[in-house]
Formats: sequence, structure tokens, C-alpha cells
Amino acid sequence: MDLGFRMHAERTPNPNSIKWVLGQPVADGVASASFDAGAVTPEVSPLAASILEVEGVERVYLGPSFVTVTKRDAAEWTELAAPIVAAIKAWAASGESALGPAWEPPESESDDVLVGRIRTILERDVRPYVEQDGSEIRFVDFRDGVVEVLLQGACAGC
Repeated sequence: MDLGFRMHAERTPNPNSIKWVLGQPVADGVASASFDAGAVTPEVSPLAASILEVEGVERVYLGPSFVTVTKRDAAEWTELAAPIVAAIKAWAASGESALGPAWEPPESESDDVLVGRIRTILERDVRPYVEQDGSEIRFVDFRDGVVEVLLQGACAGC
């Protein structure tokens, strides 16, 4: 047993999502990565792929030092928790990156001054609170006075 491995679970405002906080980096070198069931291979993310193999898991969000798992409505946490924890522990013991060689970060959009201000506000004032719930907010677009964002992790269904 590795006494150096630490992990605990935290509830989120979304009852279908739980945030597992690790005592080590997860999505090292990137802000975050989100994966849906059926849309990821071990070459893209060994960690997300193994968690998504658990029957009833719908989405995996990798944050800087946490993993947020979203289940289907019909699935029960009492049945999902043990295999999810086992997948996370196996990944941590492997020493491999959570993101595989086939992972490609989303393309960044070109910024103008207003979009830059919007991004700054989202990063500085909104992101920290959203991440506390095991989620992420990502700027998508600004058009006709409307800011469009993408919520991932526990907030994906919000």
C-alpha cells in the first residue's frame, strides 16, 4: 500500500457529480480536460478512459489536482464509487500522464480587447468558484452582446 497516495471525495452542487481531490497533479501542464463516454481512448487519456469504462459513468473532467466524475441519473454512487476509486488509484500507481500522446488541447480563439477582458473576468472572478465545485467554465464566444460559456465537470448539467 502506498502511504503517499492521498485522495478524498467531495460532493458538488450537482448530485450526479462527485469531485475526487488527489494529493498530486492530475491534468499536469493544462488547465483542464473533459471527456464524454464513448468519446475517449487510452491514447487520448488513460485515466479518463479507465473511469469511463465503469458502467453508469457519463463524463470525466480532469482538473489540476482533481477528477470530477458525472454519472447517469439511473446509476447509484454506492455501486460506482469503488470501481472509480480503483481506476484512479491504478492510474496514480502507474506513474503515467493522465493525458495520452493523442490528446489535443482545444484550439484557442483569436482575442480582441473586449474578449480579452471577458476572459480575464472569467479567469479571475468566476473560475475559482466554479472549480471549487469540481467544474470548469470555458469561454466559447462573444456575439451580439452575449457571452457564451461552456460548463464542464459537475456544472455540465447546470
